[in-house]
Amino acid sequence: MKVILFGATGMVGRGVLRECLRDAAVESVLVVGRTALGVTHPKLREVVRADLTDLTGLEDELSGYDACFFCLGVSSAGMKEAAYREVTYDLTLAVARFLAARSPGLTFCYVSGQGTDSSARGRVMWARVKGETENALLALDGVDAYMFRPGLIQPLHGITSKTRAYRVVYLLTGRLLPVLRKMAPRWITTTEQVGLAMIAVARDGAGERDRVRDRTRGRVLETEGINRLAGA
Repeated sequence: MKVILFGATGMVGRGVLRECLRDAAVESVLVVGRTALGVTHPKLREVVRADLTDLTGLEDELSGYDACFFCLGVSSAGMKEAAYREVTYDLTLAVARFLAARSPGLTFCYVSGQGTDSSARGRVMWARVKGETENALLALDGVDAYMFRPGLIQPLHGITSKTRAYRVVYLLTGRLLPVLRKMAPRWITTTEQVGLAMIAVARDGAGERDRVRDRTRGRVLETEGINRLAGA
């Protein structure tokens, strides 16, 4: 299958890219981002675009794909809702609508987060905006949308978070995380498992036990489902 990846410079995106390049089921990966990766691989191509909300001129380049793994996002810490919404909702939906028109039936895997508010009416800003984003994706014609809601994600294979606070947490808990993962698979996953689960969903869909159908009529994968798919 042919995959488009957004957010490949982030912690989750780097993990997903690694698994795509390693997996025989993935024929090619097109990374779209604001900055170049500095990575070369026979499967990999890049499109660098300063404004990802405007993909004009890339109609042919972004057509005919089987899946989009959308790992682009920012921490809400210190952000006003309007600014957070621009990145989280506006950008995500602009990309999804563009791809839906050019690759009908494409599997769209969106990295959301544990605790996302599907009602989109709660008090927690990030959860509300993420919930509104999920709902819009799940209602979008032309894509087969899956929402990935990981809890704590352990970075593997030399991957680190771009957020300083997260790096400190990982440094302090690094030796405990492998143990905690075995004890609490419902709450902790890894960058590797997220990548493997996305590939599995794009290839085969999600099994009924891995999918939670909510009022949005969509597909929402929590940490436990992500880990199960990664090991399938």
